[in-house]
Amino acid sequence: MSGEERRDARGRERGAARAQGRAQRSAAAPSQRRRESDPARAVAFDVLRAVDGSDAYANLVLPPLLRERGIRGRDAGFATELAYGTLRLRGRYDAVIVQAAGRETSKIDPPVLDLLRLGVHQLLGMRVPPHAAVSETVGLARARTGAGSAQFVNAVLRAVSRQELSAWLGLIGDAEDPAGDEPLARLAVEESHPVWIVRALREALVAHGRSADEIGDLLRADNVAPRVTLVARPGMSTPQELLEAAAGAAGAWAPTAVVLEGGDPASVPAVREGRAGVQDEGSQLVALALAAAPVEGPDVRWLDLCAGPGGKASLLAALASGRDARLVANEVQPHRARLVEQALRAVPGAAVEAVRTGDGRLVGEDEPGAYDRVMVDAPCTGLGALRRRPESRWRRTPADLATLGVLQRELLVSALRAVRPGGVVAYVTCSPHQAETRLVVKDALRAAAKQGLEVETVDAVAVLRAVAPGIDGLPDDGRHDVQLWPHVHGTDAMHLTLLRRLA
Repeated sequence: MSGEERRDARGRERGAARAQGRAQRSAAAPSQRRRESDPARAVAFDVLRAVDGSDAYANLVLPPLLRERGIRGRDAGFATELAYGTLRLRGRYDAVIVQAAGRETSKIDPPVLDLLRLGVHQLLGMRVPPHAAVSETVGLARARTGAGSAQFVNAVLRAVSRQELSAWLGLIGDAEDPAGDEPLARLAVEESHPVWIVRALREALVAHGRSADEIGDLLRADNVAPRVTLVARPGMSTPQELLEAAAGAAGAWAPTAVVLEGGDPASVPAVREGRAGVQDEGSQLVALALAAAPVEGPDVRWLDLCAGPGGKASLLAALASGRDARLVANEVQPHRARLVEQALRAVPGAAVEAVRTGDGRLVGEDEPGAYDRVMVDAPCTGLGALRRRPESRWRRTPADLATLGVLQRELLVSALRAVRPGGVVAYVTCSPHQAETRLVVKDALRAAAKQGLEVETVDAVAVLRAVAPGIDGLPDDGRHDVQLWPHVHGTDAMHLTLLRRLA
């Protein structure tokens, strides 16, 4: 039975158990009905409200809520799928709600709109039985937003339940695009991405030698919950140890990766002890590539310029430990620097020179030529990790590209100044957008040249193939940078450019 089928079965079981109680109260007046709600659905609703009201991230809000309310096992799985699935497919569901409610979503109170989204996801995304999806969501509405809104939620969800998803997609498929690309606009609604992001991802595919026709597959991959991937930090744990401790399989590409079939990664001893961690395989690959890139001269001092929250820093430190090298981890935000310290707690002390709090843009000026390898995991829009942080697609705007682009260029120039001649810099983003990848590198190289720095591009494709010999889906047309894709590699859409300073 697949994960989706198991969730559907659990939804039917949960719905059937509660539907009987609802039926027994159906004859009672609204004021006489108990104001109760299913704890798992209540948690999902609270996550959506936190995401909307305080710009919180679901992956940071949900776990502590589940622990605080004692929700475990199947109920925790149901709440997780309900919250994350609703966030991923919000654009699709909003279009359905407009049709079913006869009004724009801007005319619906935000808490009520979140309740409708939760209900629609149960009906069209989880295949919870209609009576259970409607009655449980109405009960939640009654408890959280009042009897009047509960009646509205009931009417809209009953209308939604009368048609299958395919029928609703047919009704909402006539979306218009200001740029005149109606097929793209329709795809954006169906696959629940803002139009500007769909256009940018399509352009990125073409720019990296792939077909524009892959855009549908890419968007659909963004809407699939990623499996939990562990990293076995070299010298501290092994993939075999992780496989013996939990059901899973070796990663597709990275020699350090193990993909879990399910369960709580914290139940794995090596994870609890910090000898292993949770890390996307693409993130592992770019760190391994930096460590494998050839340098000229000594190789003893490494820098992670933007280290928070510490995943890449931990892998780099483990690799450095095996070579008698040392890592400096720099992070501008104090709370994220504390996360780096926690992530590095199990790494042998000699491999971690320091965890510092400071502005990465100043390191090149303060410590010119001080490092042999530098990782620049630059702050970005996160458009390559939308499957992992689904709310990002609804928060980001094209204006973010300009602000982040300035920061990305300054960080990369700082890294090029901080690395010594003969040393290597890895420029990494979890976004494939051209404005955050190749254009940043191009502009940073121009700025570095004006400062008297001579830099060459290293063939990152060749380096990555040496790290992961079986990897496919990389360009064979002379491009030296690497772009990974969710629909091709099963990873976040990580970008990697390797640069060597010559003088």
